[in-house]
Amino acid sequence: MSQDSLRQRATELLELAGVHINGAAPTDIRVHDELLYARVFAHGSLGLGEAYMDGWWDAEDLPGMFTRILRSHLDEHLKTLDTLVTHLKARFVNLQRGQHAFEIGKLHYDRGNDLFKAMLGKRMVYSCGYWAHATNLDEAQEAKLDLVCRKLQLKPGMRVLDIGCGWGEALKFAAEHYGVEGVGITVSNEQAELARELCQGLAVDIRLQDYRELNEPFDAIMSIGMFEHVGGKNYREFFEVARRCLKDDGLFLLHNIGTNQAPGRPDPWIEKYIFPNSMIPAASQVAAALEGLFVVEDWHNFGTDYDLTLSAWRQNFDAAWPALSSKYDERFRRMWHFYLAVSTAVFRSRRDQLWQLTLSPRGVAGGYRAPR
Repeated sequence: MSQDSLRQRATELLELAGVHINGAAPTDIRVHDELLYARVFAHGSLGLGEAYMDGWWDAEDLPGMFTRILRSHLDEHLKTLDTLVTHLKARFVNLQRGQHAFEIGKLHYDRGNDLFKAMLGKRMVYSCGYWAHATNLDEAQEAKLDLVCRKLQLKPGMRVLDIGCGWGEALKFAAEHYGVEGVGITVSNEQAELARELCQGLAVDIRLQDYRELNEPFDAIMSIGMFEHVGGKNYREFFEVARRCLKDDGLFLLHNIGTNQAPGRPDPWIEKYIFPNSMIPAASQVAAALEGLFVVEDWHNFGTDYDLTLSAWRQNFDAAWPALSSKYDERFRRMWHFYLAVSTAVFRSRRDQLWQLTLSPRGVAGGYRAPR
């Protein structure tokens, strides 16, 4: 197709979402390089993201533009070879086993603690905050950590496991406010080192370890924002590990992103630049993986709170950019903006959700009343 034909096709598609090329609205796209159209129609989201990183286009309200596109399902018109290959890899290849399990740590979480310290706020919690009564990010993250502890019914002296502990903030909070001791595991060297520093003086053991190696008893287990890196072929094993480590009268809280879409459909750009070997689970996959292992005591969805969380991260990142720019270049800044904007739109459009599942091995006697 000619350049004019591709531009016309792009114009028609975008107008279905109320987005205009070189229009005046904040959600309109400003094109700086006419080769953009060929790049996007050839490579879909991968081409769109890389073109943004290269400065070929802009939008004043990037999250708003993507929200319009996702609500209109325009992304379904860009089924390219890159998309197909990514989906087939996710479906047929176990990308999260062995050394692959540590790749996400090296590429994403080991980028630098300075970046995440700047972006995440007072508590380095890289997952959705709980904004029911919060007015800012720090309050929302503390509210989320307290919600997790209350759902797990933590008491002094309990031994708690955190699968995918990040920088240790959840265990730190639980130890300081609920008097527990704990073990946290991560596949990121950078996270492990800082987590040990932040939890110094507390009865918290931080390990660089694959969750499959765990085989010891705990009174309660939590996993916050890690399940997205487990992969569909490993969901059953993940829950089997949790079951063998959880005492019969214990509770397991799983906090993760979930999708309304069909399972096993990673985005090629996200896969390449942000979260390699990752997959957002569908409810059907989670339910099947739990069968015979746990009773679902509570399934809580507060996905719209991720819009507020991501927006706060973007504000923090932008405020810290003058200091960060000595280490990260302009292409990285645009990459990070693209990542945060697309993620915001995914939750704002209700394509993905944020779930907290509270699970028990045999069912809580007399029933379980979930805090909110």
